[in-house]
Order: sequence, then structure tokens, then C-alpha cells
Amino acid sequence: MSDLRTIRTDVVGSLLRPAAVIEARKRFDEGQIDAAELRAIEDDAVRGAVRLQESIGLDVVSDGEMRRLNFQDSFGAAVEGYDASASTLQAYTRRVEGGTALRRWEVPLHEKGTAISHRRPVTSRLKLAKNVPLEEYQFVAGVAKTPAKVSLIGPDRISQRFDHENSKAVYPDMDAFMADVVAIERAIISSVVKAGCRYVHIDAPGYTAYVDAPSMDQMRARGEDPMANFARSLKADAAVIANFPGVTFGIHLCRGNQRSMWHREGSYDAIAERLFTQLPHDRFLLEYDSPRAGSFAPLRFMPKGKVAVLGLVSTKVPELEAVDALKRRIDEAAKVLPLDQLAISPQCGFASDVVGNLITPDDQKRKLERVVETARQVWG
Repeated sequence: MSDLRTIRTDVVGSLLRPAAVIEARKRFDEGQIDAAELRAIEDDAVRGAVRLQESIGLDVVSDGEMRRLNFQDSFGAAVEGYDASASTLQAYTRRVEGGTALRRWEVPLHEKGTAISHRRPVTSRLKLAKNVPLEEYQFVAGVAKTPAKVSLIGPDRISQRFDHENSKAVYPDMDAFMADVVAIERAIISSVVKAGCRYVHIDAPGYTAYVDAPSMDQMRARGEDPMANFARSLKADAAVIANFPGVTFGIHLCRGNQRSMWHREGSYDAIAERLFTQLPHDRFLLEYDSPRAGSFAPLRFMPKGKVAVLGLVSTKVPELEAVDALKRRIDEAAKVLPLDQLAISPQCGFASDVVGNLITPDDQKRKLERVVETARQVWG
């Protein structure tokens, strides 16, 4: 098996849900089918997702997140203790209703909502109740010939979507909350590693909040110090993955991805040095598909031995990137970071939640093929 730390193609995780999965989830929510019937349909969708990725020749595959209504379910649906409601297809559909591609989207404020997807308080200390990533990995590993990765939402986003002000009776301070988050995430990682997983990918879309003015204003309005939050999250992310020898860890940063909309803007410059040098991850999956991401200059802070996975292929729009244009972008990045420390991927998932981006399954397939085609021309 190739060294997963240095593979040249990557995937962020989610793929468009087939119509059969969406219909089954709708019927499940309405009580027309049971959990076993839903799971059988999801099983078929995972098999299809693996066939698609393996036929294209990707170096690593995911289960397409077919069992998740939202990518944050890796933690939100796995733990007990939040004052939150269960996920439903209807809730996520309503959440992005009327959304149009390539515009800023703000998370709707509801009195109730799913944990992590919404900013919720807790009623008791968090505990792992249903090991969602382990269940997902056990199935995908049984059907994939290519190494399969596990995607897990990171502590930074979990902390940003935690209503601490209304949870102080349970967690007097944020350090106490983060300690429990880290312990739970380490237990999840230990379980998937024991099951054979060798690539764990942390989704950390919240880090771009520290370069996005409206997001930092929201933190300050809550009486928080954005840079103190940033420092706490760096420490927690490092603690989550410490001491798992032989396991490749990636971390994905983006600026939001719901129904082809985005949530944040700002280049990596202001946080890059601390981000790349204080996080011990092997691979940094970075969104670089639009001018909102800024230049490749921050890559100069990437330590030797680590890989920047350039998210150059957009999952938000159907237009297919030209190979030559992608190669020029990689050449541009290689002026800052050596070519052997670079790789390529889509900029985000194709369906961060069950609704998915405004593209077709054929668009998705062509985009993944373009990632592999470009990588073969660049790295052989």
C-alpha cells in the first residue's frame, strides 16, 4: 500500500446522495420504513460510491457520507448531552431553501436544532452514545479495495457551535468542555484505528472564522476573544491526534459549502504560520478554488514533510476545470512549496449535507476524473 501521507489525489468525503437514499430517508422520517430498511438502501449507496471512486483511480476513497444528513453528524449524532433535536431530511432541506450558488449563506437561527449544525447548549456532560464513524468505517472497509478514510468533525467547529453561556452549570469553562470533546474524539479515533483505518481526516471549516470579519464580530459580541478561541482550538486539534503511530492524519479547511453557497471569506495569511506549524497533521486539505482563498503565499509556512492538498476543483459549480489551467495553478504553488509537498483534490465535499450542491452526478464524476487526470500528468 502506498504511503497515505504523500498520495497525490484526495477526496474531502461527501458525495451527492442518490435519489434512492433521499427517498428512503424521507420515508424513514415519516415512519414508513424502519432503520434496517434504511440501512440496506444506504449500504447500496456506499457500494456505489466506492465503485465510482475506485473506477476513477483515486488514491483514497470515502463512503460518500451516505449515512449522514450532514457532515457534522460524525460527532453531533454520536454523542448524548446536548439540548438538541434529531436530524431530519425536512429540516436540512428547509435550512437551505431558496439558496443560490456562489453567495454567502448564514446559518439560520432556530430555537431548536441538531447539535453542531446549530449552536446548542448542553444539559449534561457529553458522552459517546453511538460511534457513527466506526460503524461507517466497518462497512466501507469491507467493500473497498482502495484504502478508505474516516472523516470526523474537529474540536474547533464543535466549540464554535456550543452555547457555553447557557451551559455553565455543566461546563464552568470552555477548557472543561474541550477536554471532554478531545477525550470522545480520541476514543472514536482509537476505535477506527483498531478496526484497520490508516487515514483519519479532520473537518475543520471553523478555522476560516479567524480570518472572516463578520465571524470574529459575532465572537466578540458574545464576549469571546477570537484569538484565544483560535489558540484553544489548535491545542485541542493537536491533542485529538497525538500518539497514533502509523496513522495518516489530514485536516480540511474550507469556507462553507451548503447548496453551492459559501459561509466565510478571507485568505489563510493571518493564521497560516500558527496553523501549519502548530498542528501536527500530515496533510492540509486547503480550499483554493476561488479568489476568496487568496494566494499560495501562506504555503511558505508549511513544514518539510507535510503535504498541502490543493482544493482546486470546485464542487459548487458544474463547469469543468481545464487540465492545463489546473497544472498552471499547481506550478504557481510549486514556486512557494516543493512539488513533492503538493497534491490535488476537490475544494470540498459535493454534498456537505443531504441536499447537496447544485451539480449533477455526471458533473461530480467528471470533476473527480479531472483530479486524477491532472495528478497523473503532474506527478506521474
